[in-house]
Amino acid sequence: MSGKIKSRSAANSDSITGGVSCDERILRDCHELYTDPDSGLITVAESVSVKLLPPRKKITVLLMGNHSAGKSSFINWYVEEHIQRTGVAIETQGFSFVTSGRKRESLTGNATLHLYPHFKPLQEFKGVSEYLSTEICTSRQKRFSLVTFVDSPGLVDGDMKYPFDVDEVILWLGDLCDLILVFFDPMGQALCKRTLNIVESLNEKHGDRLRFYLSKADEAGGESDRQRVMMQIVQELCKRPGLNKCGFDMPTIYIPNPNKPSRCVNQIEEVCRTIEKTINQTVQNTLNSLERDCELIVEAIADKLSNDRQTTVENRRARCKSCFLTLLGFSVPLALMAFLLLGALSQDLLEAALGREGTEALSLYLTPAVKVFDSLSVEQRLYGCAGLVLLSFLLLIIARFIFRTQPTLSTKQKRQLQEKLEYVQEVVKTKKKKLYEDYLRQSVSDHDMGL
Repeated sequence: MSGKIKSRSAANSDSITGGVSCDERILRDCHELYTDPDSGLITVAESVSVKLLPPRKKITVLLMGNHSAGKSSFINWYVEEHIQRTGVAIETQGFSFVTSGRKRESLTGNATLHLYPHFKPLQEFKGVSEYLSTEICTSRQKRFSLVTFVDSPGLVDGDMKYPFDVDEVILWLGDLCDLILVFFDPMGQALCKRTLNIVESLNEKHGDRLRFYLSKADEAGGESDRQRVMMQIVQELCKRPGLNKCGFDMPTIYIPNPNKPSRCVNQIEEVCRTIEKTINQTVQNTLNSLERDCELIVEAIADKLSNDRQTTVENRRARCKSCFLTLLGFSVPLALMAFLLLGALSQDLLEAALGREGTEALSLYLTPAVKVFDSLSVEQRLYGCAGLVLLSFLLLIIARFIFRTQPTLSTKQKRQLQEKLEYVQEVVKTKKKKLYEDYLRQSVSDHDMGL
């Protein structure tokens, strides 16, 4: 088993290395180690009643904010293609997934849920399915090959009605996303109560994933105007108890336009670094999860084999006890019959059959029993015989009950488990070690790694 897996894994690794970044290859290899239909960790874990979830090959970044905050414009800038519609009007009506692929394609709601099965629970939200879409483009700019953006509808207050519960959907997506970018624009909608309420709810569970940005900073006027806008936003945020914390940061960003230079400090590269950091953390988490899952499977297989050995020992003991009680159960009536038969035979016949010495020895051993038997009345003798027969039946019933054994693994099943154990220890763990070394080599030298 392990030999076949080694060769197949090596072939797959060679086939995807070309034109793929190291992080992308690591995430793909980890995903393949889990999802291989024949020898994947999920299949191996299921055989020992352990449930594992495969790691994702990309991080998911949720963009949220008020209407016309520049979320779609940022996605277009990041992928360096015009994917999302932009404008002052509310262009993003639903939730749009933007990801990289082999060719440019647009998917509707049903196809989107097939592409992202872990988002299928979105169907439970009334009206959401019709407002899901996916945009696939071939761009490999920046780290887009490792990112899936989720562009959310612009949030507004007042009489604006959404065809679904936008607040609950964003909160649910926040549980699954690796990073949440909140864009505030300086044009009057930044203090949207709906946005602030959702941000406050997200901060309660996922404060470490939230990042705040003042978008369209170049349209806020002069430096004093920008400072005033930022102070207003920060004041509103700090009014919320959960958001009033130390180390609050809100970089100013805008889409650079060579035809429209601005003296405003543009920290849009800070967003890229945040995404880069999240990717690196995801790679590390994936490798760490792979190691933990391997240990979990090894422990489960070892426990199953150990329990099987213990069950085998207990079954052997049960059989021995059952055989002893069965023998005892048959010995009682046989001894009674022998006693009655020997009592009915004449002295001469016994001496002829056993000899004089044998007869004397038999008489010596049976004398106490004969005296007890002779001292009993006929009725007592009948009761005694009936009691011995009943005792015999009880012993046989107890023996049959004890003989019930627990099922054990067959030789083939034990061999398969042993092969799976060797595969996880020798193949998967070795692969994980190599992937970790490849990841670290991007940052440190072999000398620093002690190789």
